[in-house]
Order: sequence, then structure tokens, then C-alpha cells
Amino acid sequence: MNAEEKRITNPVWKKWGPYVSDRQWGTVREDYSRNGDVWTSTTHDMARSMAWRWGEEGIAGISDDQQLLCFAIGLWNKKDPIIKERYFGLTNQEGNHGEDVKEMYYYLDSTPTHSYMKMLYKYPQNEYPYEWLIEENKRRGRKEPEFEIMDTGILNEDKYFDVFVEYAKAAENDILIKLTIHNRGEEAASLHVLPTLWFRNTWAWSYDDYKPDLKLTNEGNIAITHRDLGSYTFYTNAKADTLFCDNETNLKKLYGVENGSPFTKDGINDYLVHRHNDAVNIDATGTKAAINYDIVVNAGLSVTLRFRLGPGNINQPFKDFDDLFVQRRIEADVFYAELQKDMQPDEKRVQRQAYAGLLWSKQYYYYNVDQWLNGDLAHPALPQERKFGRNHQWRHLNNGDIVSMPDKWEFPWYASWDLAFHSVSFAGVDPSFAKQQLLLLTKEWYMHPNGQLPAYEWNFNDVNPPVHAWATWRVYEIEKDNNNGKGDRAFLESVFHKLLLNFSWWVNRKDANGTYIFEGGFLGLDNIGVIDRNQLAAGGWRYEQADATSWMAMFSLNMMRIALELAVTNCVYQEMAIKFFDHFLYIGDAIEDMYDQNGLWDDEDHFFYDVLKMQGDGTKKMKVRSMVGLIPLFAVEVLNEKLLEQVPEFTRRLQKFLSRRPRVAGLVSKWKEKNVGQKHLLSLVPVYRMKKILNRLLDEKEFLSDYGIRTLSKHYGQSPHTMQFNGSDFSVEYTPGESTTGLFGGNSNWRGPIWFPLNYLIIESLQRFHEYYTDDFRIEFPKGSGAYLTLKEIATELSIRLAAIFTRDKNGRRAVFGENEKLQNDPNFNNHILFHEYFHGDTGKGLGASHQTGWTALIANLLQPSKKVGYEHEKNGMATYNRRVDFL
Repeated sequence: MNAEEKRITNPVWKKWGPYVSDRQWGTVREDYSRNGDVWTSTTHDMARSMAWRWGEEGIAGISDDQQLLCFAIGLWNKKDPIIKERYFGLTNQEGNHGEDVKEMYYYLDSTPTHSYMKMLYKYPQNEYPYEWLIEENKRRGRKEPEFEIMDTGILNEDKYFDVFVEYAKAAENDILIKLTIHNRGEEAASLHVLPTLWFRNTWAWSYDDYKPDLKLTNEGNIAITHRDLGSYTFYTNAKADTLFCDNETNLKKLYGVENGSPFTKDGINDYLVHRHNDAVNIDATGTKAAINYDIVVNAGLSVTLRFRLGPGNINQPFKDFDDLFVQRRIEADVFYAELQKDMQPDEKRVQRQAYAGLLWSKQYYYYNVDQWLNGDLAHPALPQERKFGRNHQWRHLNNGDIVSMPDKWEFPWYASWDLAFHSVSFAGVDPSFAKQQLLLLTKEWYMHPNGQLPAYEWNFNDVNPPVHAWATWRVYEIEKDNNNGKGDRAFLESVFHKLLLNFSWWVNRKDANGTYIFEGGFLGLDNIGVIDRNQLAAGGWRYEQADATSWMAMFSLNMMRIALELAVTNCVYQEMAIKFFDHFLYIGDAIEDMYDQNGLWDDEDHFFYDVLKMQGDGTKKMKVRSMVGLIPLFAVEVLNEKLLEQVPEFTRRLQKFLSRRPRVAGLVSKWKEKNVGQKHLLSLVPVYRMKKILNRLLDEKEFLSDYGIRTLSKHYGQSPHTMQFNGSDFSVEYTPGESTTGLFGGNSNWRGPIWFPLNYLIIESLQRFHEYYTDDFRIEFPKGSGAYLTLKEIATELSIRLAAIFTRDKNGRRAVFGENEKLQNDPNFNNHILFHEYFHGDTGKGLGASHQTGWTALIANLLQPSKKVGYEHEKNGMATYNRRVDFL
């Protein structure tokens, strides 16, 4: 084991990490308004003056695992109206495509224990165009692109600072901090650099009146005292004025009432920007402190500042500073070198930054719904309507944990199905954290007593696809493969028991009629449908969903497979495996027979569709070729004879069931037709239907893009699908880029772009089908090309296309950057990768949330080679890779 691998096994090395959010303002947790208008309740402008109740935000921030003490950087170019202490972005109402961060920053590196971390923030030397960004995006309509910071031209002449922030741990509770500020312009430029320490305010809400303390020492360092955290010292290598205030809300500014403390949270900002000398405490004590470095950086050069946050008894804190930094960087390189054997340099760069974004996106997430609904004793009583508003059915939820966020600016709250995909990516570098995340969602302070998993803080009652059994099994398999065949059965068993409750919730709540056809609602696919799925129930309509039903078939097979693994050492689980096998068969039967042969499969179009159950007895197929009709492919499992010999009761009962229901067996299994490897197939999609679906999936005029699988058929670009419902006309049009509809918010688009999680599941499903059908089964790829590939080869081709979003083509360009020439060609930009929420269906350009490395970090899994095969791939003159990869 290398040094980092040894540290991973010791949880104390994760006590400190990047657990500070990129945005706390505009979140549900901080909203105490009467009407629940989150985005206007707490704003970016209010953020510098408001002490947050539930969490903290900052630039490149770190904290302990309870977020008692935080560190982040502040910057001021002497031209901006405010100190840059947090990232700026637009609210959902301000952006023409919804909420969006308007900054350039990159997560460049991190080890799993955060023993070494690096990020980059690009800070303009001229006044930041806050108002221009707001007004121009307000002016633009949904059919126009977003107006980004790069579009303002403020970085075009290189009049900006590259601010690199690096952390290296000397020990578990001893952190070295290095700030390197590069002037990329042609003239010398000055700025204030403000490394900032502060305590999260835990004392103002009446539950605990203990107030910690920061104090200047005689040596010019900052002494840190906290009852629960202990004593630390913040050592400075270059002395400067240290400014103190308190992390207290400026009540006078925000609400017109007198402040309890003369030194409020915005005191340092007011002291520097507005020259209010009385805004900081001359006694050099408080709960927030910043060291004020007024520096000049010459053209093309850099300035480095060094700090150390550690015990208070280090005599020469900077004697070994540079040597320790070098050591940690080398250890990080060794850790990733072991992981990245046989990868090309650019692939290594992309994968390492993907892991960096994933690891930097951990956050301390604190939300006690009961306290939030009732309000705090020290504050005025809240409006009564809050008690029956958002999340009032989740009073048991009391989160205070380190959780992987989808995007710490745009989505600074966990989402349950996102987190499942995150865990599969985490398994490649830190399987212990991956397992902890999956276990966390099933704990009693997360999971509802009725078995529902919390969706996300905007509405915990929303329904996300049930992918947690899949993620649990995949994490188990990945760790087992990397651990000489030894898997964590205790983890597997623990999650399995809790997911039994979740499975029951689905069956009881989302199959109300007991038909085995499910109605999950929007299921995270937001605006993919013709009409808003969540609004149908109120009108007495029912939406029999191909995707909800298929997700449940997949859930059944995943649970069956986990039960079989556990049954190898505990025969009791054979009964559970049978139960889930039965449920899977009933779902397959229901899909075929629903409503007297008007099932979810359409024999005319050879595709799966949702069915709208209309008032009375009528039904209507929602004949839109979308990702909804591809999800049935995910319900596939292959069982080998060796496993079945170890679970004889399961095998006996299964064969008996199949003999009683031969028609059902023929629909969903190839049980009697073992392949040459003595394997059996269970699939919601029989082979003839799979061929028909793949004919559409692999058609470049429909789903297949140069950069992966689109979520809606390209056919609807020229011929939008229209229908009339409830007296209104609706249409679905292929939209490869940003959304042109306001359904579910302007930044949510499943009507054409490429999304990583579902592409990943498609690839895995094809690999599983190949495991049964072997190389004997080939299909044309792409459709109309005349070339026939195995399903394994097609999975590899899809992986290559997804990777081509990020890796350089033969012209040195990255599709993710689109047509932005500065991003493509400037050496200070073109090796820094952003991992977006989704990607343009035709060009691969990154769209949506720009730091959603959560589920887009799945690219790291796809780039991980397990076998190298010589191969040269050319697509439209664009060389992508010189190898194929077997990913499963």
C-alpha cells in the first residue's frame, strides 16, 4: 500500500476537508420567509452581512467535519464594490436558463483524505461586472444562450489573477496552506489577499450560548479556542495587519434594528471598501478574522503566501513547509499513478480532475427540519403556514454529516439518486467513503419511517429513480474486485435490509392499484415528457410510466442479485432472492398485458412508451421516443451456473415458478437456453425487442450522437411531437442545448442533451447483454454504416464518444469548451476541465451546472482501463483514442 492508501483506512485523516459550501445563500435551509421564496429570502447581496444558521460558504473553503471552524480566501482588486468572499451567480428568476454561477474556478487535484488539494480561481483585475451579468441575462430569452463571465470580455486581455489555493496535511490536524497569485496581464497589478478564519455561528439560536474565540498572539499569529474543537494556531509566514470582527448578522443593515454586536460579519468588507475604521475590533479578538495582505504582483510573475493551521506548540512552523508540500504532492502522484497505469497523458489529466471535482464536492450538510419548521427560540415566531409548507412531513430528518453534493454552488444539497452515482465513482478511489454515503441515506435520520428516501431539500417528497440497490451492488463489486475477491458483506447486508423498506414504499405508494405498473412522477427527468407528470394526479389522471416500471424491474433484479450473494453464506437469503425474482417476473408480465394488450411496448413503433390512463376507461400512449423508452434495457441480469449451484433452494423454486408460468418466463428470461459459458439471462427486454430498441439507439438520426446518447430522438428537431391534453396543445421538440421551456425551471433540459448517468447505465446494460449473448451477437453500428459490432464493442464505442467530450481531438480541441477560442487555445485555460451537468446533443459542449462533477465524475470510471487492445478510431475525421477499453 502506498502512503495515501494507508491513510484512507484511518478516518482521522478525513477530519479536515473541503467541507465548506460554494453557496449557502438562496437555499431552502436558510429560507424563513412566509411564502417560501428561497431565491429572494436570502440573496448574494445579503450573504456578506448575514450569519448563516445551517452552514457556511466560501472560496476554496475547508473546515473540520462538524464545520465549527472554517477557512477560505477573500480577494479585493480595489475596484469592486465588495470583497470577493463568495462566488457570484444568478438566481432561478434572474437567469434566462435558471440559476447559474458566473465565475471561473476549477478543482484541480485532491487525494481521498485531502492530504493534498489544489484549486484555481480566476479573479479579474478590473471591476467585476455584477450588474451587467444580471441585466443581460434578464434581457435574453430562453432561445438565446446564457451570458457568461467569459462573454463580458473581462478576461480577454489577460487582466486577471490566477489564484491557486493548495492544501497539504502535515498530520491529521495540521494543515499547510499555500496561496500562489499569478498576474497573467502585461502590467503590474495590486490586490488585497485576505485569508480568512471564522467560526460557524452556533451560539445565536438559543440552543447553546458558548461562543468560541479568535485572538491575535504576540507573534502575529491567530490563537483559536473552541470548547469542542480544541486549541489551534493559525501561523503566518509573512506578517500583515489582522482584522477582527464577529460572525454576527448585521441586523441594522438588513432589518433596521440595532445590532447585538458592534462588529458584524461584514465588518472587514466595510473597513477595507468603505473605510469604516470602527467596523473591526481594535482589541484584535472576535469570531471572524482575516489577514490583510496588500500586494503588488508584477506582470507575468507571481506572489506566494504560506500559512499553517495546526497545534499551538510548533516552534518553527515553516521550517519544513516546502518539503512537506513536495512530499504530499509526490504521494498524490504515486496514488494516481497506481490507478492510471496504461492511460494516455490527456486521459490521466481528465480523470484526475474528475476525481478532484468529486472529492472537492464533499460538504458538511446540516439541516434539522423540525427546528427549521418551528424556528429558533432566540428569534421571533415564524408564520403558522410554514408548519404545513415545504418538507413538513419530514420532521424526523436531522442531517449533520459530510455528504457528496451534486454541485456545491448550483446544487449545494444532496440529491438521493445523484448520490448513488457519486458513490459508484467514489468506489474507484475511496470505497469506504462510497459505502458510507450509501449507508447514510438509509439511516433513520435520513430515510422516512415509511421507507421513502429523501429526494432533495427543495422537496424531500419528490421521487427519484430507485438506483440505490444498483449502486450498492456496484460499489460492492468494485471493492471486491480491487480487494482480491473479498467483499464487504456486512455493508451489503446492512443496506439490503434498509432497501427492503424502500422497495415496500415503492410497491405500496407508486403501484396503488396493484398492477405492477408504476407511477413515479417526474423521476428526475424533469421536462422530458409532453406534459408535467407531477400535475396529473390532481386532475384524476394516471401516468403509467415505462421508466418508473422499468426502474422497479431493475430494482427487483438488483435486490435479487444482492440476496443471492448473501445466500451463499446464509441460506435464509434464498427466500428473499425468490421474492424479488417473482416480482421481476410479474412486472414483465404486466408490461405485456396492461389494459388488454395495450401495454407499454408499441408493436408499430418498436419502442416503449408511457401510457396515460384517462378519466373513465380510456388510455393514450405518449408516443415520444425519449430516454424513457430506453430505460427498460437497464433491467438485465446474468446468472452463472456456478452461483446457482451454491443456492439450490433458489434454483429449485425458480425452476418450479418458471414451469408454472412458461409464457412469462419466455418474455423475460433465457433460463432454459444457457449460453456456452453456462449462463442464464434475465431481462425485461427480449432479444427481438432489444434489437428494435438498439436500431433506434444506434441511429445517428435519432439517439446516437458523436458524444454519447441523446435523451430525446433527433427526429423531433424537424418534426416536433404535438398532442392535445385537457383542452391545451402541447409539443416536444428536440433541443440539443439549453432548455427553451420553463417547465421545472429554465436550466433543466432532458429534451436532447447528453447526460452521463443514463449513458453509463446504457453502457453497463450492453456489457451485461454481451456477457450472455457473447461475440456471436452483432448489430450494425452506427445504423446504416454496414459495420457490425458485438454489444461489448458497442459499449466501448459509446464510452469513447463520451470521453471525447473532454479529451483532445487530433486538432487539440476539447468538445466541452465549445467554440470559445480562449478556452480552446489559451494554455492558462485549455488544460483546466469543467464537468458540467449535461452536454450539447450535437457538439458535446458543456451545459447546465458547470461543476456537477458528482454524476459526471462517471467519466473517471469510463476512462479506467482494465484491458488494453490496439485500435484506431476515426469519426468524421476526429481521432479520439488509440485503444479500446473493457470497463466492466
